[in-house]
Amino acid sequence: MTARFIPQIPLQRTAILGVSIAIGVGFIAGQFVSLQQNRPDVATSSEIDRSPPPVSALGRLVPNGDVVRLSAPISVEGIRIDRLNVEEGDLVDEGQVIAVLDSVDRRTADLERARSRVDNARSRLAQVEAGAKTGEIDAQAARFQGVRAELEGQIASQQANLANLEASLRGEIAEQQATIERLKAELQHARTECQRYNVLYTDGAISASGRDSVCLSATTSTERLVEAQATLNRIVTSGREGIQQARAELDRTTTTLQRQIEENRATLDAIAEVRPVDVRTAQTEVALAAAEVHRAEADLEQSFVRSPITGQVLKIHARPGEVVESEGIIEIGRTQTMEAIAEVYQTDIGRIQLGQTATLTSPVFEGELKGEAIRLGTQVSRQDIFSQQPGSDVDRRVVEVRIRLTPESSERVQNLTNLQVQVTFEP
Repeated sequence: MTARFIPQIPLQRTAILGVSIAIGVGFIAGQFVSLQQNRPDVATSSEIDRSPPPVSALGRLVPNGDVVRLSAPISVEGIRIDRLNVEEGDLVDEGQVIAVLDSVDRRTADLERARSRVDNARSRLAQVEAGAKTGEIDAQAARFQGVRAELEGQIASQQANLANLEASLRGEIAEQQATIERLKAELQHARTECQRYNVLYTDGAISASGRDSVCLSATTSTERLVEAQATLNRIVTSGREGIQQARAELDRTTTTLQRQIEENRATLDAIAEVRPVDVRTAQTEVALAAAEVHRAEADLEQSFVRSPITGQVLKIHARPGEVVESEGIIEIGRTQTMEAIAEVYQTDIGRIQLGQTATLTSPVFEGELKGEAIRLGTQVSRQDIFSQQPGSDVDRRVVEVRIRLTPESSERVQNLTNLQVQVTFEP
């Protein structure tokens, strides 16, 4: 019997392979169990990552109620500063005179004149209530007669002048017409002679020069006649213009006479009789004059620039002698209570609520400022505050959020109006 040889190496490899598979399956199972055990921790980490981040925005510091800019009334001539009573950094009270304009002297004089008119109106009222004196009535009657006599004399003089102009014109016209008739006769005679000499020249009785000498007289007579007719036209035109002017002057004088007679008669009647309506009229004049005083006082008050608030002078734009330009005279603000205006990106405004805490930082001051949102803007606009970092968006659409600083924070930055700050709203 032949013995069979069975190799041992393949059996050993099979055993090793089986052990390796078992170890791999065990490792995978262990990793799976470990993953299942750690799954709650992963979920908790995801929940922390989903919490909303803070809202950041650029902002600026402003006094409570913003900066108040004081200016002068609009004037075509331009308004100049006469006196300035404050300097930058000064504290001012509400109603305090900040500046005096150069119109103060003129308006003071206007007020004095208005007060004088009140005094005159009151004196007039007293006279009306007391009644007119007999001497005043007689004096007014004499003035009335004097004015009437003077104007009637002027009318008579102008009527005589008009008659003289008309007579003179008629005489000049007649004289010139006589001259024209004489020239016509001379022209007719010259033409007849010229025709006769033409016949003689044709017959050879006279020379050409003899004929031309006679015919030249006819031409000269024609020219003198044309000139005389033109002179007549000038005389007529000039004379009529003079007469028209004299008549117009007479009409004006007559109209003036009638008007002045009526005015003087009315004045005489008013002096001669004092009626209740006259008293009321005088009282109205007093009231109107008093109203002018009130207006002059109001105008004078406009020469004084007063502070509408209690605050601090931030900036002076015009000094004594300078014209007030578009930027005004002075800027003041309630720096004792500071606020901030944050420009929040339009997509973040929905995450801001009234009363939300805000933190403000800046390289200018140490630490942080605290405040709370007190007003949310109602309009989307382009940002006015820009980041200094290169590549930042300069055309962002933002909504303004006003922040009231805490008293401690406000006191720290009351001298830093318009300082740019970084604002962070806590979620």
